[in-house]
Amino acid sequence: MKLTCRVRFESGFRRHILLLTLLTTLIGSCLTAVSCLDALADTQAKPTSQGEVLPTWREGKAKQSILDFVHAVTTPGPEFVKEEERIAVFDNDGTLWCESPFYPQLQFAIDRAKVLVVDKPSLAEIPSVAAAVKGDSQALVATGSKGAIELIGVTHCGMSTQQFDRIASQWIAGAKQPRFNRPYTECVYQPMIELLAYLRQNNFKTYIVSGGGVELMRTFSEKVYGIAPEQVIGSSCKLQFEMVNGKPVIMRLPEIHFIDDKDGKPVGIHEYIGRRPIAAFGNSDGDLAMLQYTCLSEPKKPSLGLIVHHTDAAREYAYDRDSSIGRLDKALDEAKTHGWTVVDMKNDWKKVFAFDGKP
Repeated sequence: MKLTCRVRFESGFRRHILLLTLLTTLIGSCLTAVSCLDALADTQAKPTSQGEVLPTWREGKAKQSILDFVHAVTTPGPEFVKEEERIAVFDNDGTLWCESPFYPQLQFAIDRAKVLVVDKPSLAEIPSVAAAVKGDSQALVATGSKGAIELIGVTHCGMSTQQFDRIASQWIAGAKQPRFNRPYTECVYQPMIELLAYLRQNNFKTYIVSGGGVELMRTFSEKVYGIAPEQVIGSSCKLQFEMVNGKPVIMRLPEIHFIDDKDGKPVGIHEYIGRRPIAAFGNSDGDLAMLQYTCLSEPKKPSLGLIVHHTDAAREYAYDRDSSIGRLDKALDEAKTHGWTVVDMKNDWKKVFAFDGKP
């Protein structure tokens, strides 16, 4: 049930003392709205008038599909969904924040490699590390999946989870997106921030399900998106409990535990959430399995599949079928087949970022 209560306090407010009873009963509902406003403030979003829904979304099929779906599943009727089953899952890279010209996770690994070789030059003998330090993207790609795993092992592992959290938090606080020269955490999509808030206002539980490293995302997910760390699912390395100098720690081992991409996303959802989502949001073929799992597993039940299509080279980037970053090919065709919503970033969004989008 969605309630809006406006109380105007004047000098004669005692005449309205009975309203305090109603106000007290609504405090629980208001807490959700307050959390959403905090999340918007953290991303430097400009305030909007009360009651305005998805203000940076242009009127059209994309916005209307969201409004229609939320109305259907929250209103008593044939498509009503109980609150505990209102699960929405979001990819991160390219869906909630800017992933071009290369994934922020990769930039973190590159920056970390440059720091590590200063103290341990022998690491530069590893081809992927050497390529990262030199900034040679072609050589780095040429190392393939083996090189990527080696680079992740060197830059992300061999330390405790507390140490990694400190390193990752420091990096995310200072690293900047190369085109816009702003922190990555400011290069989040304002329309998607509004969508997250709108869903939570309607008692959805929102999760991140991303191929990015889970512990890096957890350092900023709550502040930037309003999504608690325990509601973030991502790729991870193996962990091991140890006692170090009499203190219990969890160590990050140089081995891959779980890759939360493509077919791994439905597996991660089942393992960590335990419920099938009714709404899934992605932007690439890496999200296709998650969209299929959400929308096709139980076709008679209501669901929403949405793909962010990067079509705005002026305000962000334009790429899809031939891109090496966030390739959108098969999922774009599947969207047409299954009636999923495709958001045209250029035409459906009034703004891309909370800032003006100029480099």
